[in-house]
Amino acid sequence: MKNELFTAIREQNASMVSEILTTNPALASEKDQRGSTPLLLATYYGFADIAEIILKFPQDINTQDASGNTALMGVCFKGYPKIVSMLISAGADVNKTNFNGATALIFATTFAKADIVKTLLENGADTSIKDDRGNTAKDHAVMQGVNSVIELLS
Repeated sequence: MKNELFTAIREQNASMVSEILTTNPALASEKDQRGSTPLLLATYYGFADIAEIILKFPQDINTQDASGNTALMGVCFKGYPKIVSMLISAGADVNKTNFNGATALIFATTFAKADIVKTLLENGADTSIKDDRGNTAKDHAVMQGVNSVIELLS
C-alpha cells in the first residue's frame, strides 16, 4: 500500500491519498527509496491540496530526507509561499539544519525567494545560523547579489 500512496501523490490523486491514509494512517510517516515521506514528496512537487490532506495524519513534520532536508527546506528552495505558511502553521521548525548546516532561510535566500525570506523572518528564523562553510543567510544573499533579500536580512 505504501507504493500506491507515493504513486497517488505523484499523480495528484488527492482522493486516493486521503483514502489510503484514512485506511492506514501510519503510512504518513513511511519513506520511499529516496528517503522522502509523503509530505516531503507532495510539498516538493508543490501539491498544496495533497500536503494539506497528509498534514491531517500523525507524523513528524520535520522528518529529513536522505540529504537531511525537511519539507520546509524543499518548498523554500522551490518557491512555494503558500506551502511555506502551511508548514509553519503546522509546526515546522524554521531553524532546523540539513546535513550541510543549511536552513530554510539559507535556501530561500540562496534562491532569491524574498517573499519566503520575509515569512521565515516573521516566524522566528535565526539569521545567525551558519552552514558548514561558515556562511549565514545574509552571506548567501550577498554572494548572489540579491539586494531585496539583503535588505530584509539587514
